[in-house]
Amino acid sequence: MSKSNPRPKTRPNARVVARGSSHGKLRVVVAAAAVAIILALLSAFVWPGWALNKDVTPKADQSETSQPTTPSIKAKALPSDATELLKAMPDSVLNFARTKASDSSTWSSSSPLEEYTLVYSTGKKAENVTLIVAQWSTSTPAKTQYDDLAKALGGKTIASGAVKVQGNATGDYVVKGGKEDTSQTTAVWRNDTVVFQATGAKSSVQRFYQKFPL
Repeated sequence: MSKSNPRPKTRPNARVVARGSSHGKLRVVVAAAAVAIILALLSAFVWPGWALNKDVTPKADQSETSQPTTPSIKAKALPSDATELLKAMPDSVLNFARTKASDSSTWSSSSPLEEYTLVYSTGKKAENVTLIVAQWSTSTPAKTQYDDLAKALGGKTIASGAVKVQGNATGDYVVKGGKEDTSQTTAVWRNDTVVFQATGAKSSVQRFYQKFPL
């Protein structure tokens, strides 16, 4: 009598169950990834908007470096009797050329030795920078004038600090936005006995005062 070998009992649905479980997990992962992508797109384009503006900084840097550094117009000659202070005013600063230089009395109440108003232009009137410069016999009244001018500027401070010549502090500077017209900016600085005030479009003044040689 032969002994039969009964087949081991198996779980016929084990693979099916495992496969179904894997597919279920895969669907969960795919769904989660889809939700993450949707949220990323919403956050990029709808809420903060950084994706729409992500190239703003590189473009701004590129346009800044592409600004011309030499004037396209000729500087106006100074009068033959120009003083040493007036002669010290540069013919050009970057692409701004001097188009006007005349006596001024804007700060006459503080009794400067001499005072002038100059205009520097790129050839476009909207980019003009108006510069007032005056000199006193000592640094004390010059500092008083600088302090009064800086205090009178009512806009938001853009920059400020010390003016240094060969490592020595010879004065201070401050740059503020226009109080009434935010597109305008004024930079005021003092170098020992001389005070300067540059006013014009924000981009023009910011480029101009940083490269002004005095």
